[in-house]
Amino acid sequence: MSNLDCQSASEIVIFGALGDLSRRKLLPALYQLEVCGLINKDSRIVGAARPKHNIEEFKNIVLENLTTFVKETIDEEVLARFINRLVYQELDFKEINSFNNLSDALADGNDTRVYYFSTPPALYGDICKGLDHANLITDADRVVMEKPIGHSLESSIEINNQVSEYFIENQTYRIDHYLGKETVLNLLVLRFANSLFTNNWDRNSIDHVQITVAESVGIEGRWGFYDEAGQLRDMVQNHLLQILSLLAMEPPADLSAESVRAEKLKVVKALKAINRENIKDKVIRGQYSDGFLNGVSVPGYLNEEGANANSNTETFVAIKAEIDNWRWKGVPFYLRTGKRMPKKHSEIVVHFKQQPHNIFKDSHSDLPANKLTIRLQPDEGVELQMMNKIPGIASQMRIQENKLDLSFSDTYNDERVVDAYERLMLEVLNGNQSLFVSRDEVEAAWIWADSIIEAWKTTNEAPKPYAAGSWGPVSSISLIARDDRQWVE
Repeated sequence: MSNLDCQSASEIVIFGALGDLSRRKLLPALYQLEVCGLINKDSRIVGAARPKHNIEEFKNIVLENLTTFVKETIDEEVLARFINRLVYQELDFKEINSFNNLSDALADGNDTRVYYFSTPPALYGDICKGLDHANLITDADRVVMEKPIGHSLESSIEINNQVSEYFIENQTYRIDHYLGKETVLNLLVLRFANSLFTNNWDRNSIDHVQITVAESVGIEGRWGFYDEAGQLRDMVQNHLLQILSLLAMEPPADLSAESVRAEKLKVVKALKAINRENIKDKVIRGQYSDGFLNGVSVPGYLNEEGANANSNTETFVAIKAEIDNWRWKGVPFYLRTGKRMPKKHSEIVVHFKQQPHNIFKDSHSDLPANKLTIRLQPDEGVELQMMNKIPGIASQMRIQENKLDLSFSDTYNDERVVDAYERLMLEVLNGNQSLFVSRDEVEAAWIWADSIIEAWKTTNEAPKPYAAGSWGPVSSISLIARDDRQWVE
């Protein structure tokens, strides 16, 4: 696509441009959009941060970041175009008058400005006040907010109120990067473009669903943030619930933001509450202890640098979630996520019900149920496990399990898998909110998550230990085994 086909010119302002997210994800994503010719030729990228740098120093920092974090060979011609877009502005986000300097750095005449808040959410309100003070907000501007927004329903409402005082809902883009992943987006196609699944996607055909998001890393020096958040707030409340809502939602009227978000919201609101009465049967939380990962000794959570030895923060959560509606009544959704697990591994496994009658008993006394596996990372793809006849002339028909495997890397070997942030940044530039989370969704998710957190406080039960490099506490196996099922590993 040429620049003539791109959206109108925008000024992309990244607050926290020298932070980890900007360096690892945002700037490389914008570079890749430049490679594809998807940024208007007149658009500029403005980095705003507290350190004092001149423009040449900032350009050198960006060059170093791109060399480090872009996997493909850098195109020098594209790089030169990209670097020429860069502007830098030293900015104290808490000092309202410093935003007058930002005003001087911004160009006149661009149709829109995209303000990306790559900062802690506690600064969102200060940035909005500063922008308003410097008359830098128009009805055409857009604001991008990183999740999780707040640490509870109350704090989420407070942060959203601070931003909504200056930006209305259709200007606000709340990012959950899982919604930009190729395989997560493919859920919509899989479900609603294939009658095989569309007509068998309910309690009549599906036995249960497993969603696993496993991380091999520990807290990576983020002790202060992580100990306040924990795995439920950091992963379940946003990423896993977004996946669950896409899996379970009713068919939207179309692909517009309004239609997709409305159906996702219904799913989150239909989740059965988990509270102190049922939490022991529905939720397991754990905390990793010393162990081995890939043959290397790694410290437990309480032995990480800067750790609080008395912390009860969970690094693992397993949940039996249930959706109280006609489609999913009686179908459990088992959610599992944790740190220091054996490998980085995210997948969805949809377990269909067993055949009610088996005519192949001579070969298989017990026919296994079909399984649909959707691999989110690292090897993106879709796999259907089904029964097939073993070739041969033997009089007895022999059957075995086989897999129909659609590996994205093998099937589309000429196509580069787009990073989630590339897709999401492009959608912001195009003004499409369908891959972003509405305020109603965020608040409904917090209502459900807060009930679990409150139950933990009430019971005051410490998280179960599990060795680093394992799949979580033994009790997480019991959670699903009580229903005569087992985790796919």
